Amino acid sequence: MSEAGQLNTEYISRINKTFDYIESNLEKPMTLAELAAVANFSKFHFNRIFHSIVGETPFQFIMRLRIEKAATLIFANKNESISEIAYKCGFSDISIFSRNFKNYFNIAASRYRKEKLQISNVSQPDSNTHQPDEKPTIYFCPDLQTIKWRTNMKLNKSVEVKELPKMTVAYIRHIGPYKGDEKLFERIWNKLFSWAGPRGLIGGKNFKSLVIYHDDPNVTLEDKLRMSVCITVPPETKVDGEVGKMEIVAAKYVVARFELTARDFQQAWDWVYGQWFPTSGYQPDDKPCFEMYPEEPKDGKFIVDICVPVKPI
Repeated sequence: MSEAGQLNTEYISRINKTFDYIESNLEKPMTLAELAAVANFSKFHFNRIFHSIVGETPFQFIMRLRIEKAATLIFANKNESISEIAYKCGFSDISIFSRNFKNYFNIAASRYRKEKLQISNVSQPDSNTHQPDEKPTIYFCPDLQTIKWRTNMKLNKSVEVKELPKMTVAYIRHIGPYKGDEKLFERIWNKLFSWAGPRGLIGGKNFKSLVIYHDDPNVTLEDKLRMSVCITVPPETKVDGEVGKMEIVAAKYVVARFELTARDFQQAWDWVYGQWFPTSGYQPDDKPCFEMYPEEPKDGKFIVDICVPVKPI
């Protein structure tokens, strides 16, 4: 790699560390000096460097993430007040939240919730009419002492809610459109495995490969969507360049296993949110969701676990 290329990947690495820090501390106040220290840049130049790479200043980026996170929670967590959600997303003043939300979405937060719920209530009967056999039913599995769901959804193999342990992952991040772009995913996977292979990081009993989705595609503009292609690694693993490292905290997830072709992924995600969640007694929790791949794809088909953090309604 040329010297210019090495410098570019080093800058991307430092900005990715800033992304991870912001995402982990979104509910807290942050200063420019604090973020510059995370990125190991001078506080006098950090703002300009961040803007040149991301296309937003650090505080424009933070504000957008907070507003988009609030929009997702306003719809998903119907029993929480808008004020509670605003505080959870880092706004100490509800009037500041309300003004910024309306500026971003051109609609008040209360109206946004009402309209989203109306759309959901209208579309749900249609979904049930066209797919009456896809509604999951709950049962208790005595062998595993756990609750599972039976489903006739043809792509689904199993559904259960379980605790997933803390995982350290190495990742390569993509910002921009990704839906249905098989070549993009293939290119990133090849790059990550080319880095991991010589370091002896591929395989083993607890090895996992996954894709983390940091943003809600129903809220965030396509060119701002963040996605990380990851493999699990030992916590002490050293990373460099565009390969970053982060922790996925231990939490309770719904883990829904599917057998999919590349064109089926959206249908599987829609089923989890549109069919499973409304009958489950759970709601999405406030953490990133991801796809986990327990097997190598064969004949154009993927075995994939869609993992969404959950909490009781």
